[in-house]
Amino acid sequence: MTATYTWDVFSTLDGYGSYGPDGDWGGYWGKQGPEYLADRLAVIGEEQRMVLGATTFRQFVELLGPISEADIDPVNSRMRSMPTTVVSNTLEGPITWPDLTVEAGDAVDVVARLKEESKVPLRSHGSLSLNRALMAAGLVDRVQLTLFPVISGQTGTDPIFKGAADFDLELIDSRTFDGRTQGLIYRPTLHR
Repeated sequence: MTATYTWDVFSTLDGYGSYGPDGDWGGYWGKQGPEYLADRLAVIGEEQRMVLGATTFRQFVELLGPISEADIDPVNSRMRSMPTTVVSNTLEGPITWPDLTVEAGDAVDVVARLKEESKVPLRSHGSLSLNRALMAAGLVDRVQLTLFPVISGQTGTDPIFKGAADFDLELIDSRTFDGRTQGLIYRPTLHR
């Protein structure tokens, strides 16, 4: 039996995964609320392994690495403490990060092997180019899309599905958090 692989991605209504340095949105585009944060903690609190690309991992290290355990919020504390595999041919150490494994090689091959070997589900956060390639290879079982109620046409960066293959999406679950943020879970199938 293979482990389930979920691509966890945050998006604006217009499809951006982040905002530029001049954007004044704040984390979660400033739209996080208590329902959303409680759900986020529950989702990442489950036993699982995080799989990241090198660029996203470097961002995690830059943003979360310097924060002391006393000052970090529960969601980011859990993100930092999760067993993590980084798929990279360029990442070099030394790297201070708890429970880290770096896997060199082709991402499709690495993740296919992880899915076969892992005794726990796999989850990736962000890592856009990595996950677009994994979706095209049929390795992403679920896309967990959190749609924040903003349009960032001027400051948006990282179009999530730019250059992705075409997919049909089967809606598995949907929720509204704090009366404004949509949580959508899809099963992707390559469109033929």
